[in-house]
Amino acid sequence: MKVISIRENPEYYERGLAYIQDKWASGATLPLYEDCIFHALKTERPLPQWYLLLKADEIIGCAGLITNDFISRMDLYPWMCALFIDVAHRGKHYGQVLIEQAKADAKKIGFKQLYLCTDHVGYYEKYDFTYIGDGYHPWGDQSRIYQCDLLGGIENESKN
Repeated sequence: MKVISIRENPEYYERGLAYIQDKWASGATLPLYEDCIFHALKTERPLPQWYLLLKADEIIGCAGLITNDFISRMDLYPWMCALFIDVAHRGKHYGQVLIEQAKADAKKIGFKQLYLCTDHVGYYEKYDFTYIGDGYHPWGDQSRIYQCDLLGGIENESKN
């Protein structure tokens, strides 16, 4: 099992982009992912990061580390997004591998917290995320917001 950053391994750009678009994009958002991932290859800034989880040379999962996940709480960042593990590989804690990579990179960059938004209840709590409230997407949906304190105990609404 190996996590790779598309930025650090640009030879995975085409395959990684296709995988992430297949798992997360709609027809309308295909260009959004392409533009974001393409520019992530060239930026000197630490974010965004896009990860692939490889088993041998097969991509079996993905995740991102970004500045905002289309959520009203733009005062909070960074966000882990687009976590996905292929159905055939679920139940083996592979999602945890990507979560831990996002946490480690966010901490290395200097962030004290990591956030995510989801409708799932009970999954992210296993990985030290705590529900802190709801946020709103531009298309009108509401999502639960979770925070993980990268330094230890939870400090809700703390500043980055």
